[in-house]
This record gives sequence, structure tokens and C-alpha cells, in this order.
Amino acid sequence: MSLTSVVIPTTPFEGQKPGTSGLRKKVKVFMEKNYTENFVQCILDALGDKLKGATLIVGGDGRYFSKQAINIIIRIAAANGVAKLIIGQRGILSTPAVSSLIRTHKVLGGIVLTASHNPGGIRNDFGIKFNIENGGPAPDSFTDAVYELTKKISQYKFTPDLDCEFSQTGTQTFEVDGRQFVVEVIDSSDDYVTLMKEIFDFGKLKELIRGDGSRPPFNVLIDSMNGVTGVYVTRIFVEELGASPDNNVRRIIPLDNFGEIHPDPNLTYAKDLVDKVKDDTTYDLGAAFDGDGDRNMIIGKHAFFVTPSDSLAVIANNLDCIPYFKSKGVHGFARSMPTAAAVDRVAAKLGKEMFEVPTGWKYFGNLMDAGRLSLCGEESFGTGSDHIREKDGIWAVLAWLSIIAHKNMSVEDILTEHWKTYGRNYFTRYDYEECDSDDANKMMAHLEHTIADGAFVGKTFTAEGKTYKVKQADNFSYVDPIDKSFTKNQGIRVLFDDGSRVIFRLSGTGSSGATVRLYIDSYEKDNVTCSAQTMLKPLINVALDISQLKKFTGREQPTVIT
Repeated sequence: MSLTSVVIPTTPFEGQKPGTSGLRKKVKVFMEKNYTENFVQCILDALGDKLKGATLIVGGDGRYFSKQAINIIIRIAAANGVAKLIIGQRGILSTPAVSSLIRTHKVLGGIVLTASHNPGGIRNDFGIKFNIENGGPAPDSFTDAVYELTKKISQYKFTPDLDCEFSQTGTQTFEVDGRQFVVEVIDSSDDYVTLMKEIFDFGKLKELIRGDGSRPPFNVLIDSMNGVTGVYVTRIFVEELGASPDNNVRRIIPLDNFGEIHPDPNLTYAKDLVDKVKDDTTYDLGAAFDGDGDRNMIIGKHAFFVTPSDSLAVIANNLDCIPYFKSKGVHGFARSMPTAAAVDRVAAKLGKEMFEVPTGWKYFGNLMDAGRLSLCGEESFGTGSDHIREKDGIWAVLAWLSIIAHKNMSVEDILTEHWKTYGRNYFTRYDYEECDSDDANKMMAHLEHTIADGAFVGKTFTAEGKTYKVKQADNFSYVDPIDKSFTKNQGIRVLFDDGSRVIFRLSGTGSSGATVRLYIDSYEKDNVTCSAQTMLKPLINVALDISQLKKFTGREQPTVIT
């Protein structure tokens, strides 16, 4: 049967500007007539002549509206001359798996259906982002082009009679406008599991988890938070590494509403896991992942918390425990600007290049492609390496298990040893979610005005008996060392002469209102075992004083403390 595409008139929607990782809105917004169709068409139009005859990857975290969105993508892609779509079974693909598939199949890119760590379900969030040929999130130049197209779109192409099933693996071939159009539905985890086996020694990891006679089993509790990683956790931790499906993994069935929880792996939203590991002293390590599988949280025995900044630094200091790096070598490290500078000290000791980039994984891609970056991370629970071009939650946990197996030490002992060697960057992040956007912008304008005052540098602030002197203040900007692209307005930084920092940003990952993020980072060379909140309290009070956050937003307390 030959199918015919049609051209459907449409009008633009306001606000279809991709954020840090694509377009995120409430599900009901994406369900509006032509809303999703418009955005998908604009992604394809932005690809230009490269689209004809191309292959694209499609998949996501399985959240509500994913199946409807995939059907829309199939029908629009067929009408626009795409030759082939590779889709994860039931539409399921973690964000790291999409990146791996793009690189493995050497295709034009991939459309990822996710709002990452944001809640799902009909009342909550949905998202669409595009990953380019290297497997990473599209750069600003591409997302800016998409946004310009969304402001003037007048029609989209569609194949209304194309019905394609993607619940089972297999290949389906259609004829659309006289051209062949292929949809290949693949197992969601095969490619990714193969990649992990090339990076890590699964034999040693299995001996760690099951015990090898010389030491007892290392008892883990892995929490997928009802997100996409359940598919991968089952394959890797249960089937490959021998973990117990009853005692070592939890919430591994992907649900379209994430079981009405917020799938964000932090101390607030993963409290069930934290409490379980704290109460059950037989657990040696706990780990949680977000909805699409790119974020991770690590806790040790008794729920000893590893900050993402420390996690990145520890992995950097122990890459010789991972076969991939022993064979490939280590080229350099990078972190997002708000991330604490713990990894900088490792880079200095090891003589490796160190990069500080804006928030957003896309800024690491050029450095990796140029062979100058092997390991990177963000304080927002993201860690990854050059094996793909996305952060990778499961990879990070396997890296930690590899280090533990090699050193035969507990999570807490590894951290304590690291701090004694390098000192400690005490770090916390305060999130004030769904603030009024106007109020949040007024606060940022106040900060801009404050730091522009010539008398601000050199000014002192005192709180809780501790005094800080301003050494530098700016709105962070970045020149990419590879393509020389310039990125500005990435967050207000106030740096003090003792190495402490306070940073203020408006997040680009929310679907409504504004999320104000306050980052506090203070370095101590010797006093490394105190409570972070106790050590950081004076600096937090200084930050609240400088920003007048309570005055502008009306918020007495943050929504989440990390």
C-alpha cells in the first residue's frame, strides 16, 4: 500500500524556545492541537538538506504522552523524507542509550522524549530535545535556529494514514510518496549493555556484588524511581552482575507517571532510598537515577551522602580502576561552573587539562570530540565520560563499584581518604522551585546592579562570626576553546578571597515559573569531617543578604537542599 503525505496549515505558538536540554512544558501544553507537530517540524526543518534520506533515533523515558508523541514523529518524519527511524521497544530509551545508539549507528541524530528529572503524568511535564550526530544535546546555534522557525511556521508535513506499531522488536517498511520509509524497533538495552561491557570488568563487578570467597557480598540497593533505568538495571545489575531482584533493586518498572513521585535523585525526592539504607545497616551502597537515566545519586553505608562534586573528583582520581581508561588514556577533566572545584585539584595533581563550562551537557561535547576531555560532571547529579556525549547515571554507579572493588574500601573511607589528600570543598545547593518569574528576574537584576557597583569588589560581609571579602564578581561567560562560540549570562558569581564562592542562577529545566538556584562552595584544607550545613551556614547567610532573595521571592525556605 502506497501512502501519501499531506501539508497541514498551522500557526506559531509563543514560547517554544528550547532550554538547557530541549523544550519542556506541561503535558497539556504538548497536547494542544498542532503544538507538538509544530515543534517536531521545526526540528526537522532546522536540519536542512541533511534530513533527506537520513536515519534518526527516537525514544525516551516513557512518561505520559510519549506514545502519542512518537506516533506524531513517525508520521511527520515519513512526510519529510526521512529514510529510517530506529525506535526503542515501547518507545523506551534512556538518554545515555540514545547517545550511544546515535554514535554506534552513525546516524544524523535523535529525538529524545523526556523532561528528565521533572515529574510526569497528565498533570505534570513532558519534553522534547534533539541530539546531534556526535550523540550530544544540540548546541545553541541549532536550538536558536529551531526557535526562530517556531516563530514563523505556517505548515507541517504529515502522513495521516501511517500506522506503525512499536511495542515489539522488528522492522516495518512503508512506501510514502513513492519513497521507502523504514521503522526498526530495537531492544532498548542491547546496545547500551554491550557498551558497558566494553568499559568495565563485569567479571570483577559480579565478584564484588556476589562475593568471591575472600570477602562477603557487597550489598547494594539500586532505585530506578519508576523511571527508564529499570530496564537497564534489570539487565545489568540483576541478569549480568547477579544482584537479587528482591533485595538489591527497587522501583524498576517504568511508569508513565513515575508512580506519582518526583524522579529526581537527591536527598529530598529519593528520601525513601535514603531512609532504607540508613535503617538497614546491611546495605553498603545505595544509588538512585532520574526519569531518563542521566542523573545519579550515590550514598554509602548508613546513607553517607556523596555530593556530585565529590563523586566527580573521586572518579577522576581513580580512573586507573576502570579498564576503558587504562586502554584509552585520560585527556582532561571538566565541570560546570556551579560545580564545586574539587575535581580541579585532582586535575592539577595529575597534570591534566581542566575546563570550567556553562551549565548544560552540550558544552562538554566539543572538548570530547577534540580529544581534550575524558571525564566531566555537573553538581546537578550528572557525571559522565567520553564513551558517549550525555551524562550517564548507570555508568557513574558502575564506575564507583569498580573503584570499590579495586580499593576494597567502603564509600565513606574512599571519601575520607580523598579529603585527607586534597582537602574538602564543602558544597550545597538551595533550589527555590516555581517562583514567580517576574520576582526571580527582579532579584537577578538586583544582583547585576549590585556587582556592577565599583565598590563591591573589596567589600566585606560578616555572618555567624565569620568574615568574607569579595575578590571578584561577574556574570559568567564562556568562550568555547574549540569553535570559539561565545556564551554569556550563565550565572552571577561572587568569589571571595579565601576561595569561597556563591552563585545565583535561574534554571532552564523547569516547565513553569522560575527555579532559583543558589550554590555555596567553601574549601577547607584540614577541617574535612564537619557537617556541610554547619560549615556553610555563614556563607549561606551572606548569599541571602547579598541577593535579598527573601525580599524578592517571598520564600523563607528552599524547596530542595542538596
